[in-house]
Amino acid sequence: MAGLIGLPFAAYWGLYAAMCLLWGVPRYQGPVSDHFDGVKFHNLEPTPELTLRSAISIRLIRRVFSKKDNTPEHPWSVWVDDPPQPPLPEHVEGLRVTFINHATLLIQINGLNILTDPHYSERASPVSWGGPKRHRAPGVRFEDLPPIDVVILSHNHYDHMDVPTLERLEQAFHPRFVSALGNPLFLKKIGIESAGLDWGDALDVGHHVKVHAVRARHFSARALNDRDNALWCGFVLSGEAGNVYFAGDTAYAAHFSEIGKQFAPIRLALLPIGAYLPAEFMERAHISPQQAVRAAEDLHAQDAIPMHYGTFRLSDEGMDEPVQDLQAALALRGVSAPRFHVLKSGESWSAD
Repeated sequence: MAGLIGLPFAAYWGLYAAMCLLWGVPRYQGPVSDHFDGVKFHNLEPTPELTLRSAISIRLIRRVFSKKDNTPEHPWSVWVDDPPQPPLPEHVEGLRVTFINHATLLIQINGLNILTDPHYSERASPVSWGGPKRHRAPGVRFEDLPPIDVVILSHNHYDHMDVPTLERLEQAFHPRFVSALGNPLFLKKIGIESAGLDWGDALDVGHHVKVHAVRARHFSARALNDRDNALWCGFVLSGEAGNVYFAGDTAYAAHFSEIGKQFAPIRLALLPIGAYLPAEFMERAHISPQQAVRAAEDLHAQDAIPMHYGTFRLSDEGMDEPVQDLQAALALRGVSAPRFHVLKSGESWSAD
């Protein structure tokens, strides 16, 4: 029997097996909980699966019946050269956050340097020749990073857990890696030891800073057969400089209010605003800019920084659309709007 492009059918099964072996996440074994059934992790809220089949179906329907989608209404620049930013300090005793881009931020707090979901590769993909490609360089060159003490990993999708970057960080800095349950099994395959936290767990990382794993509404997968083998989470960093919430990837749910109450006051919230169109599909796993404003309100965050936009084209919205929609949503709130700081790639924000 021949495959669609003439390869023997057995060759496809061989390729599939190789993908699962090389890229797949081993199955976690641990006690049953309200978000782990003994085999797979799941959200607390009923959440329809975000699958490749549903993505293809929705895109085909939109292209056939919506003239609007067949026009360049949501443009992306092929490449953006961001303006250079001042050099970073090696350490900060208070709180300073630098937006490197996408979901990679440098949090300098209480003398510690903490990197979130670091990504320095050209593509968010398991291969170098295909998959979402960068439209701008990281805002801070890898060579210009200060010594990294801690790396926090919210989940295992390719735009958040980039193996080549993690290997570079391990070689250059030997930081402490912190991830959610199940992910240490995969990271160990690439020679990286990681602490695996469940929702509600906390880890002291020194300098009077604790990393708390908090609930998110998302999913995990790196291959075709490892859906939800590992947990996803957000993080709260608690220290003398204040509580910093990093959402990772998440759909909208009650967890924002819960986190806001548990860790009040939230000094700073780092919230995703990209990968939200088409809404009927993407809202299962991501928040829109309008929902990011609601999330900041639920959290009662003193300040917020948007992230997860303008670097990799992961969905239908244009490159500048997330920030434009965020600004429109804030304008509707008027003087009561949460305080968002939109940073350029490589730009920093410091607490008062």
